[in-house]
Amino acid sequence: MKIIFVLPDMPGGGTERVVALLANEYVKRGYQTAILLFAGNQTAYPLDSRVEVHIAGKASGGSLAVRLKRIYQMRRFYKKNKGCYIFAFSVMGAVFSVFSAFGIPHRMLVSERNDPTKFPQWKIRNWAYGKGEKLVLQTQDMKACFPENLQKKVVVIPNPVAEGMPEPFKGERKKRVVSVARLQPQKNHKLLLFAFAEFVKEYSEYELHLFGIGELEEELRRQAKELAIEDKVMFRGFSANVKEEIWDSAMFVLSSDYEGISNSMIEALAMGIPVIATDCPAGGSRTYIQDGVNGILTPVGDVKALSMAMKKVAGDPKLAEQLSSNGAKVKESYQLGKIADRFLEEAGII
Repeated sequence: MKIIFVLPDMPGGGTERVVALLANEYVKRGYQTAILLFAGNQTAYPLDSRVEVHIAGKASGGSLAVRLKRIYQMRRFYKKNKGCYIFAFSVMGAVFSVFSAFGIPHRMLVSERNDPTKFPQWKIRNWAYGKGEKLVLQTQDMKACFPENLQKKVVVIPNPVAEGMPEPFKGERKKRVVSVARLQPQKNHKLLLFAFAEFVKEYSEYELHLFGIGELEEELRRQAKELAIEDKVMFRGFSANVKEEIWDSAMFVLSSDYEGISNSMIEALAMGIPVIATDCPAGGSRTYIQDGVNGILTPVGDVKALSMAMKKVAGDPKLAEQLSSNGAKVKESYQLGKIADRFLEEAGII
C-alpha cells in the first residue's frame, strides 16, 4: 500500500516539516511513499531520494480553470496508484482528493493542522473530512470544534520531535531572543516586538532574531523602527539550518494568536532553549508546556505578561537552567518513531 501525503506546497512551515519527517521515516522502513503537491513545487525541507514528489498544479489565484486542471492531474496520479492510502494534511488537500479520487480504490486519513475555528469554509471542510476513515487532531481541545459524526472518527496524535536534535547547550548563552515562524498575522510578531521593546529597556544587551518569511516583513520592519529597536531586531529569513543557528540562544518566544502545534516550539524545547509561548488555542502550547516547569505560558495578546516572562528568564539563571533541562525531556515522550507508528496504526497499515 502506497502512502501519499497531500498538501498545497512545502515552502517551509510546521505542517511541511512534519510531512517531511514522516515521509522520510516511512521510506526508511520500506514503505512506498509519495508527496502530492497541488498548489506549488517547493520542498524546503530535506527529503529522502526515495520519497516521490508529484506536482499536480500551481496556486489557483481563484481560477476555476486552474482548479479543474489540478483535479485532473491529481486524478491521473491516483489512477496510477490505485489502492493507495491518502494522508491529507490540509483542508483543501482533503477536498480536492475527495473529488479527484472519486471511484478510484483508495483509503483516506485526514489531519487538521491548525485551529479548526479559524477556517471559514467549515461546511465543505466537514463534508470532506467525513469522507476520511480517521480524523487526526493534534490536541484534545480541537475535538469539540467538530460535529458529532466527525468526533467519532477523531484520534489525537501530537507532533513528533525530529531525531538527531542537538543536545542542550552548556555554557553562557548568547544574549539573543529568537522566534521561528512565518511572518503572518496568526503568529502575531507585533506582540513580540512590543514586548521586546519593553524588555530591552532593562536588558539592553539583548537582540531579537526573527527567523521566517512572509507578507508582513516590511510592516514589521517599520514597527521595529517606530519602536526605536530596529538596530536590535534581526530579520533572518528562512533557514534550513535554523536549529544550529538558535541552539545557544537565551530564549525562544512563540507569540501566536492561535496554532495547531508549533514545530519550532517543540524543537526549541528539545534543544533545551528556555521557551516562552502564548497559551493559544487550540491547546498546542499547553500540550507540551507545564507552566513554570519546562517553559512559560502567557496569555494571548498580553504585551506586559510576555515582557515580564522574558525578564524573568533573563534575570534568573537558575530558572533558565530548569526550563532548559526539563524542556529537553520532550524528546523522550514524542519520538519520531512512536508518532510515525501511531499514524500507521490508526490507518490500519500495521
